[in-house]
Amino acid sequence: MEYKFSDKVSGLQASAIREILKFTADPEVISFAAGNPAPEAFPTEKIAELSAELLRDDPVLALQYSVTEGYTPLRDYLKEWLSSKGCFHSGSDDLIITSGGQQANELSCKVLLNEGDTLLCESPSFIGSLNAFRSYNVNLVGIDMEEDGINLEKLEYALRTEKNVKILYLIPNFQNPTGRTMSLAKRKAVYELACRYDFIILEDDPYGELRFAGENVPTIKSLDTEGRVIYSSTFSKLISSGFRTGFVSAPAPIIQKIVVCKQVSDVHSNIWAQVICHRFMTTVNVPEHFEKLRGIYRNKCELMCSYIDNTFSKKITYVKPEGGLFIWCTLPDDCDMNEFCTKAVRDYKVAVVPGNSFNIRENEKSSSFRLNYSTPTNEQISTGMEILARMTKEMLD
Repeated sequence: MEYKFSDKVSGLQASAIREILKFTADPEVISFAAGNPAPEAFPTEKIAELSAELLRDDPVLALQYSVTEGYTPLRDYLKEWLSSKGCFHSGSDDLIITSGGQQANELSCKVLLNEGDTLLCESPSFIGSLNAFRSYNVNLVGIDMEEDGINLEKLEYALRTEKNVKILYLIPNFQNPTGRTMSLAKRKAVYELACRYDFIILEDDPYGELRFAGENVPTIKSLDTEGRVIYSSTFSKLISSGFRTGFVSAPAPIIQKIVVCKQVSDVHSNIWAQVICHRFMTTVNVPEHFEKLRGIYRNKCELMCSYIDNTFSKKITYVKPEGGLFIWCTLPDDCDMNEFCTKAVRDYKVAVVPGNSFNIRENEKSSSFRLNYSTPTNEQISTGMEILARMTKEMLD
C-alpha cells in the first residue's frame, strides 16, 4: 500500500544527529554527538529515596491521573522561584508544567501560529524546536548570529520584509548548537524590536542555571513590561532528562490556550516525576546542587577546550562557552565539513554533529560542527580529542 502523509509531516526528515548516533552503536566509537546531561550529574540516591517515600506514603498521588496545568505544589514553587529571577509576573502571568522543554516550545507555536505565519529564529538553532515549528507549516526564517547573539540589522530587515511575523524563537544562554550567549544590550534591543514590530519572543532557557564562567545576564523575560515574552525551561539538565518535566511562564491568556492543547496532546505530564522534582527542589540545598553541576561541566569543558587550544590544527576556530553543554567549531571555508564529520566517525571512530543539521534548511552551507562535552567521560574526552587533533592536522596542515 502507498501511504499518503499529511502536508504537516510529509516534508519532515529524521534528525541528522540521530543518524550520526547510529554509528555510536559501535563500541569503538567515541561520541561527542549527543546532548545528554553527564551521567554523574544525576542525583540518583536522592531520587531513589524520594521515590520510595512517595510510593510508600502516597502511591495514589504518584499513579493516578492529575490536572493538566501540573502538580500544584510544583507550580507554586516555580512561580516563586521564577519571580525571584524576574521570569514570572504574578499580576499577569500563569505557568504550566510540560513534558520537557520541547513540548513547551511546540505548544507555544501551536497556539499562536497559523499555517504560513512567519517564525524567526537564530541560524543555526536547535533541531528539535525547528522540526516542531516545521510541523505546523510555518514560514521559518533564520537570522544569522554574531559572537554576542542574533544579528540585529538582519533581524530588523526580516521584520520589515517578511509577512505576518508572529514569533521570534531564541536560546539566549549558551545557545544550542553554538554555545554563544546573547549580550544584555542585544536582549534589550530585541525586546524593543518586539514592542515596535508587535511580535512575541519565545525565550528557551534550558541551560541558564549551568553558567560556570562569566557574569549572569538578565533574561529577556525579566525585561518584559508588555506581555510579549514566553519563557520556557526544564528540569532535564538540573535533575533528570528522563523525567521529561519542563515548564512555561507566559501571559495568562497564552497559558490558558496551552492548557487546552496539552489536554489534547497528553492530558498531563508525568505526575510521579513532577512530585519528585518538587520534593527534590524543596528538600536539598539547591545552590549547592547547582554548583556541583556547574563544576562537572566546567571541568569537562575546560578539558575539551585545552585539547582544541593545544593540539588541534590552528585553522580550526571555536566558541568557548560560558556554560551549557556544547562547543561550536568552524573549519576553513575550503574544507568540506560533511566529509570531515563523516570521515571522523567512519575512519577515526569519533562522532561529531555536522553544522548543517542545525540550519533552517539543511542544504545551506555550513563550515562548522558541534562537540558535546557533557555525555562522554573525561577519559573518552581525552582519547577522542587526541584522535580529532591528529585528524585535523592530517587534513588541514
